[in-house]
Amino acid sequence: MKPRSAYRFIRATRPFTFSVAIAACGLGTILALRDGYGSPWLALLIVATGILLQAAVNLINDHADLPMLEQERAAADPGHRVQVEAVMGAIRRNFRIGVLFLAIAFLIGLGLVWVQGWLLLFFVVVGLLGAYYYSAEPIHYKRRGLGVVLVFWLMGVLLVGGSALAMGAPLTLEILLISVPFSLLTSLVLLGNEIRDQEADRRNGLRTLTVRIGPRRARQLFFMMLLAIYLSSLLLWWGGLVPYFWPQLLSLFLAWPAARAVWREDGDRRWLPQQTGRLFAVFALLFMLEYLVDGWLGGYF
Repeated sequence: MKPRSAYRFIRATRPFTFSVAIAACGLGTILALRDGYGSPWLALLIVATGILLQAAVNLINDHADLPMLEQERAAADPGHRVQVEAVMGAIRRNFRIGVLFLAIAFLIGLGLVWVQGWLLLFFVVVGLLGAYYYSAEPIHYKRRGLGVVLVFWLMGVLLVGGSALAMGAPLTLEILLISVPFSLLTSLVLLGNEIRDQEADRRNGLRTLTVRIGPRRARQLFFMMLLAIYLSSLLLWWGGLVPYFWPQLLSLFLAWPAARAVWREDGDRRWLPQQTGRLFAVFALLFMLEYLVDGWLGGYF
């Protein structure tokens, strides 16, 4: 069982993961503003809704721990049973709050659909279903080994494209291509979490992608994705879709600790999710700053 403090509300929302929602929604809104759509206030609402959605995913995610805790409670002595029941109560409370967050995000999404058009409804519905069934039955796609793959689309491509649509911008191939490095980074954060937790997931019968393909192949996939992030950014720059490329190379100093932890057989992977999360935050900041600087220089903002 994880420490009881891990299920406290604020900690259970996992604020360090909010960079994913901020970056994806921020990129979509910046691209829309660059092309003359929406407003800064609408952009702030969209980013706030993305954060709400990310918090909901994190709060609902702990609900998957309940079967394991049920078994632990059945085998526990009376003193420990009280602690387990308190944790289970916190998980159920967080789950209810997570569902409430999803409902609020859905209502905001419906308001944006009313203003921007029905195509956005597809993004809203798919995004909310993806957030809920990440760890909820009967789909629970993380348990089916699909987390790393579907997060690429749901928290990457779909969130960036949906944010641009919510600003009133048309959904273009350019926007979808620009979202690729962000989408890869989002999946990398989740893969880092799976690599760290592979032993616990295997014991608890949680067949994540890392458990299914094995730690060695998961580590190889980690490096392939890390390389693909910078390679895709380079290709976007060559294609004229990204104004600059060299600023993104500044994030490499944060890629090194994560790469070193994954490379070594006996590497310390306790902080791998946080390391990949920091890499995501810095890479995303540099990526978006390129558009902001280019927009100011070009008079778009």
